[in-house]
Amino acid sequence: MKKLFTFLIIFSAAFALAQTDTTNTELPSITLKNTDGNDVDIASYGTNGKPTIVSFWATWCKPCIKELKNVNELLEDWQYEYDVELVAVSVDDSRNVVKVKPIVNGLGWDFDVILDVNGDLQRAMNVANPPATFLIDEHGKIVYTHTGYVEGDEYELEDHLKELKSE
Repeated sequence: MKKLFTFLIIFSAAFALAQTDTTNTELPSITLKNTDGNDVDIASYGTNGKPTIVSFWATWCKPCIKELKNVNELLEDWQYEYDVELVAVSVDDSRNVVKVKPIVNGLGWDFDVILDVNGDLQRAMNVANPPATFLIDEHGKIVYTHTGYVEGDEYELEDHLKELKSE
């Protein structure tokens, strides 16, 4: 039992050290499908001259949906104030991906939703579990990351949008 416990401690520490800081790196060039079945290269969001919020979520993740609902309520103001765009990356697997479009339509989300069914982008951006949020500046650099969600985290994200605007 002690050996198992020791192994778990060492494994956990190694996993934590393996999580790399993605700040000031660029979005990877990975092509995924959107909810309409069209190909989208995620790197194109970093080259359009706008700040972009990339939010990893899943249909089974209640904090993810709450975060996206709250950000969506502020999005119109943020688009006007900061010229920002939002792209939500679903990490639902092939069994659950059929639930994505009905949820998106039911909640009236009018932002881009990308499907990362095989977890390619999730792995490339070192996302262990959703929700995970990245802010990309107008030059395509990741300038802020946040994992998890607590009510009000969207205002911390807005603070980073304000910083980008003032630069």
